[in-house]
Amino acid sequence: MPLGAFLKLAGAASTGGHAKLLVQNGEVSVNGEVDTRRGRTLQPGDVVAVGGKEYRVCSSPV
Repeated sequence: MPLGAFLKLAGAASTGGHAKLLVQNGEVSVNGEVDTRRGRTLQPGDVVAVGGKEYRVCSSPV
């Protein structure tokens, strides 16, 4: 799942545009490192941090 879509799904961003701004402004880290690529593909187990909160990427049920 792309980082921007994950932020929206997790409720960390209210819209896709908001997610884009968060990522572009360097306010999002993945596994402890700032990432400015909103299209970055996340994998199960990745930890996304934004706004003082952390979100763990889980696999979807089969």
